[in-house]
Amino acid sequence: MKNYKLGEMEQRFADLIWEHEPLSSRTLTELCTEEFDWKRTTTYTMLKRLCDRGIFQNKNGLVSSLMSKHEFGAVQGEQFLKESFNGSLPQFIAAFTNLKKLSDKEIMEIQHLINNHKEDESC
Repeated sequence: MKNYKLGEMEQRFADLIWEHEPLSSRTLTELCTEEFDWKRTTTYTMLKRLCDRGIFQNKNGLVSSLMSKHEFGAVQGEQFLKESFNGSLPQFIAAFTNLKKLSDKEIMEIQHLINNHKEDESC
């Protein structure tokens, strides 16, 4: 499995791309100079790192994502579950609810997600 953990600056950089994509690599370097005070080479180094992880691509000077921010979050969540709870969502929920009680609204939202998943499975 690829490493989808991002450091703070990698995450901010990724968010910048998702917010403006697709964009030229030149525009990206300009944005990074404004946002992070980076040199052009720093931007390209960071971009290559995230392209190598399969999150973004730089084709003919056009930077775009290979996975949406939402998809990336889902993969990160799955990776966290595997590493921390042997892939068990029920174990995660049990650990989480031992520390924090769920509100009625949160319980309804989770139940709604479960019900929707059940409906999708039956199709």
